[in-house]
Amino acid sequence: MSRLQALAAQPRLALGALLTLLLAAGAVAGSGADFTASSANPANTFATGTLTIGNSKNATAILSAEDMRPGDPATPGTVDIENTGSLDGEFTLSHGTVNDSDSTNPLSAKLNVIVTDCHAACGDPDDTDVYTGTLAAMGQDIALGSYAPADTHRYQFSVALDGSADDAYQGDSSTVEFDFNAS
Repeated sequence: MSRLQALAAQPRLALGALLTLLLAAGAVAGSGADFTASSANPANTFATGTLTIGNSKNATAILSAEDMRPGDPATPGTVDIENTGSLDGEFTLSHGTVNDSDSTNPLSAKLNVIVTDCHAACGDPDDTDVYTGTLAAMGQDIALGSYAPADTHRYQFSVALDGSADDAYQGDSSTVEFDFNAS
């Protein structure tokens, strides 16, 4: 009896042999017929930058002018403003509420203010006035320009009592908060 005849006589044995052949053929067909490769980029990191302001006179007045007289020279005060963050920022100057001791004759309407961007040092040819006018007329969000990280600008604030101030302004006072902002 031949081998085929013996397998035909025992169907279970024939089925087992056929299954073994199929498994062997599947293993050969699926093992290495294709090339594969992979490449990983691990630890991708995302972080925000910072926008912060350094102020050489933080929480103190830039200037105080006492015993002002109409027509006297201006009283100056300086402050250094620095971008201490890691991002570029658009800087502005604004002010809080102006408080005049006399609401009938507000002193702020007679205070002539000049704000100068001295860049590194005041008195240089590149000094630029960013505001000239009275304290009362000073607007909000005066553009100071773009500061890169570590940029520092010196600002000089000068105030003088206008020569037209008369006796109605004697003994009066005016206060205001100046704020530097960045966005």
